[in-house]
Amino acid sequence: MQLSRLLRKSALTVLLMAGMALLAAEAVAQQANKPPEQMIRDSIDDLMGKIEGRKDYFAENVDELEALVDANLDDVADFRYIGASVMGRYFSNATPEQRSRFVDTFRQTMIDTYAKGLVTFDYDELRVLDRQRDSRSEEQTSVDMEVVANNGDVYPVSYSLRLTDDGWKVVNVIVNGINLGLTFRNQFDQAMREHGRDYDAVIDSWSPDVGVDELEDGQS
Repeated sequence: MQLSRLLRKSALTVLLMAGMALLAAEAVAQQANKPPEQMIRDSIDDLMGKIEGRKDYFAENVDELEALVDANLDDVADFRYIGASVMGRYFSNATPEQRSRFVDTFRQTMIDTYAKGLVTFDYDELRVLDRQRDSRSEEQTSVDMEVVANNGDVYPVSYSLRLTDDGWKVVNVIVNGINLGLTFRNQFDQAMREHGRDYDAVIDSWSPDVGVDELEDGQS
């Protein structure tokens, strides 16, 4: 697969997650009593209202878009859970400072990438499917949706969520069969082996560009 096509897929992924990140604060306060598929559907509608007709503006003012994403990410994504999952078997031997620093670094790289995806991916429709799979348990579920690109391609997307004291939180995303959580965990493992298990070196060098390269290798 050509890198340009991969970058479009990466942009698609971050576009969808950024949509969840842009939930209004008053809507988030009601998440605990709202079905997860409705939470996702509301977030997509909210996103469309915020960026409709303003992509060119945000392309020239990416800092504003990043600030918007940054201000709301914690409302819908459990980054501490995600960070521990990405670190995998290395999590237990990391110091509390290293764990916290990786979560912050991972979160910032996602913010940067989400903002770019919002203004680069061309789509016609984002739709949450009416028919959803049964929940795995009362505290874990998934929400399926599709993204229709301008060229007619349809990308299936599945969000994994877990129920916390603050409501439903997204902990993973699968786009067109690509498991982003597993991809990032493999990336972290490879980086640890390449850097001789030097946590600080891996954290300092963490970049979403590496994730794109791994996606390209996995889909070539």
